[in-house]
Amino acid sequence: MRKFIVAVIALTLCAPAALSQSQQAPTLRIVTEDGNRLPADLLYGNTRVKPVRLRPGTNTPITIADTDFFVQQQYVDFLSRFPDASGFAHWQNVIDSCGANAQCREVNRINVSGAFFLAIEFQETGFLVYRFHKAAFGNLPGAPVPVRREVFMPDTRAISNGVVVLAEGWEAKLESNKVAFAQGFVQRPEFAAAFPSSMTPAEFVDQLNTRAGGPLDGTERQNLINELTANNTTAGRASVLRKVAEDSTLADAEKNKAFVLMQYFGYLKRNPNEGQDSDWAGYNFWLGNLNAFGGNFVQAELVKAFLQSVEYNSRF
Repeated sequence: MRKFIVAVIALTLCAPAALSQSQQAPTLRIVTEDGNRLPADLLYGNTRVKPVRLRPGTNTPITIADTDFFVQQQYVDFLSRFPDASGFAHWQNVIDSCGANAQCREVNRINVSGAFFLAIEFQETGFLVYRFHKAAFGNLPGAPVPVRREVFMPDTRAISNGVVVLAEGWEAKLESNKVAFAQGFVQRPEFAAAFPSSMTPAEFVDQLNTRAGGPLDGTERQNLINELTANNTTAGRASVLRKVAEDSTLADAEKNKAFVLMQYFGYLKRNPNEGQDSDWAGYNFWLGNLNAFGGNFVQAELVKAFLQSVEYNSRF
C-alpha cells in the first residue's frame, strides 16, 4: 500500500531565555494509543495540534474528504490497523466509481464506513470483545453498555493482532488469538472476583447467562455445565465463557447497541457520556433511532450523522 500522509506542524516553539523554568513554553508531545502502528495526536501543552497533511512532493493538503485518506481512517478507527492493499483499493473504488456525482459519493462513503462494523474482521474481534464483557459482567453500573473505550481498545487490539481477513493463515491466527484472549480474560482479577473457583459449574454458567441477558436455551446451558464439569480449569472456564460470548442469540440482541457504541469509540474517540455529553442521552437517542429502523443504519442516518458531525471532522 502506498504511503501518502506527511505531517507538517506549523508551530513556533520558542521561549525567551530570560523566562524562569515555570514560564517556559509548553512541550510538544506525541500521544498515541498504539505507538507501533497508528497515527498519533500532537499536543502543545494541553492544546491539541492539528497536523497539516500534504501530498508528498506537493503543497496540496490531504483532508478527510479525500477518498484515500477517508478509507484509511476507517481501517485505523475500526480495525486498528492500516489497510491491506486489496481492501484499500476495493473500498476506494466503491466511492470513486461515483465520479463527480456528489450524492452518490455521500451515500457510498456512508455505506463503506458502515461496512467496517459489519465486516467479518470486526465482528470476530471488536464485537466479540464487547460480548466477552457483556457475558462476564453485564452492563456497567448506571450505563447501558458493558465496556468503556479505554478497556475496549487494548482488548480489541490484542484479539485482532496480526489478523487480516483473507490473508494467508488469517483464520488460524484469529483462532489462536481468541484462545489466548479468553484464557487471559478468565484470569483477570475482576473476573476471578466475580466468578470465584468455589462456584459450581452450574453456578458459573448461570451467572454468565444472567449477565449476558439470558441467551442460552436449556440444551445450551446443560451442554456448557457438562463441559465445565468435565474440565473445570482455566482453559475450561475460558472455553465456556467464549461459547456464551459467541452465542448467536447474544450477538443478535447486542448488535444495534454495539453499533451505536462503536460510533462513539471509532469516530469520536471517546465514551458516549464524555466530552460534550454528560450522560447517555445521545447514545440512547441513536439506539432508539436505529431500533426504529430495524437496524438499518442508512435509514436511521446513524453513520451519516457521525461522519458529518463537527466533532468528527475537527479531528482532522
